[in-house]
Amino acid sequence: MSLTFHWFLPTNGDSRHVVGGGHGTPATASGRDRPPTVAYLSQIARAAEDVGFAGALTPTGAWCEDAWLTTAMVSQHTERLKFLVAFRPGLISPTLAAQMASTFQRQTGGRLLLNVVTGGENQEQRAFGDFLDKDSRYRRTGEFLQVIRELWRGGTVDLHGEHLRVQGAALSRVPDPVPEVYFGGSSPIAGEIAARHADVYLTWGEPPAQVAEKLDRIRSLAAAEGRTLRFGIRLHVITRDTAEQAWAEANRLLDGFDPETVASVQAGLARSESEGQRRMLALHGGGSRDRLEIHPNLWAGIGLVRGGAGTALVGSHDEVAERIKEYQALGIEEFILSGYPHLEEAYWFGEGVLPRLAAQGLWRHPADQDTAPTTPTQPAVLAPFAS
Repeated sequence: MSLTFHWFLPTNGDSRHVVGGGHGTPATASGRDRPPTVAYLSQIARAAEDVGFAGALTPTGAWCEDAWLTTAMVSQHTERLKFLVAFRPGLISPTLAAQMASTFQRQTGGRLLLNVVTGGENQEQRAFGDFLDKDSRYRRTGEFLQVIRELWRGGTVDLHGEHLRVQGAALSRVPDPVPEVYFGGSSPIAGEIAARHADVYLTWGEPPAQVAEKLDRIRSLAAAEGRTLRFGIRLHVITRDTAEQAWAEANRLLDGFDPETVASVQAGLARSESEGQRRMLALHGGGSRDRLEIHPNLWAGIGLVRGGAGTALVGSHDEVAERIKEYQALGIEEFILSGYPHLEEAYWFGEGVLPRLAAQGLWRHPADQDTAPTTPTQPAVLAPFAS
């Protein structure tokens, strides 16, 4: 089975330095180096498309541009690339979301993927008018996915749930193909919702042993529901012709971290209610420079100034390819990657690592694959996942 690789659209700004933000923390000043204009994001998207990424993730939250609007505009400057649009069920009705997804599919030729983000920070959720606690948000997400699945199948939905209520909900035109939906979360309630509703479960880039433990837990929960899931992982990447060059780049990024910014970001992230964010913070143990390589070629330095995904694969092209194979052996099929700056790093990975995986029969360029649209019998839904 060919592995699938997605890139990232930095709708919070881009830079030759790490752009922080997310999980209740604002984007850092470096995000102004390359503002997230449609022109620049389209340049990244076209580069990702050319080198062989299947799709591109966009984040969601007050710290970045709106994902729906941005990707709708960028899609008009690309041909094949899919857009993994992050959105929060509590901020939009399921009927409207199903309708928007259907429209997006028709207007882009079936290039929408959905990343359902339940939302982990109470303060940010309340700023958007959502006052449910974390567990209630996940239960609402379950009702939300129940509704949109039935709408995408062409059904009429009447639901009087714990958190959502719709009556006579229906779509005049269902999406074709039905968009896949990606979902993540490390808490027990997130695992339960993923097992019932997700088709692809996403995890942040923890060491392989921890990833294996998490995947085994989700597999067991899904099996109890009579279901099987696919798995993906979210990582940054710094890959170069030699390991020395790659680590020199990682150290250059680290040298650019302002100590006051690191302290402020870490204090903000320490207040996070996200179990996944707690696990990310535990990886770098406070940020000592000599303890950031937490597994061979797995570097936790990004998490010093960025919420959410905080680890990077760092090494030569051969070493990064080997680490990808290590995660594949655990059951990971999809990789959502990023790097600073996103334009240049897309080429480093696409021209350095992907040909090595192709030579081993592990990857094929999407342009060389059969892309005839198909209509799944039910929507593929990935568990809620923060970027």
